[in-house]
Amino acid sequence: MSPEMNEMMGVARRYCRLVENHNGADQDWLQHMAELLPQLHVAIARLKAIREPEGGGEDGDMDRRFDFFARLKQALGERDPYWLEFDASHDYQQMSGSLADDLTDIYWELKQGLEELTHAPASPSRVLGNWRWGYRIHWGQHLIDAERHLYSLDARGGL
Repeated sequence: MSPEMNEMMGVARRYCRLVENHNGADQDWLQHMAELLPQLHVAIARLKAIREPEGGGEDGDMDRRFDFFARLKQALGERDPYWLEFDASHDYQQMSGSLADDLTDIYWELKQGLEELTHAPASPSRVLGNWRWGYRIHWGQHLIDAERHLYSLDARGGL
């Protein structure tokens, strides 16, 4: 495997462990996340040579995914919601961005690939290609939104 492939798999493992181990008590958790997301961004960007598949994988168990999201949303509390760039709500009642949603969608895509590598001997290049495809069509926007929100929290002293 190339150094870029190894780097991406290592960052994916660290990201999944960080999200899985969040219990709401770790005060530095968001700081660790703010440091890890740019590493994930660089790692996925370096995989340009990986051939992407024609279509994506499955979404998995939607109930488990929602439960995971709900737990993360509750743990993040008031640091979860944020305004998206084009939000036009005049009553300021509904913030449409959710850090929990961003982190969950990224997690689910990465975790699915890691499980394929571990439990069903999948080709690393196939998994990495699926990650690139998923990044391009879906979770890349979540990654950018999460990075932007964490930057904003940090700038206001909210991490």
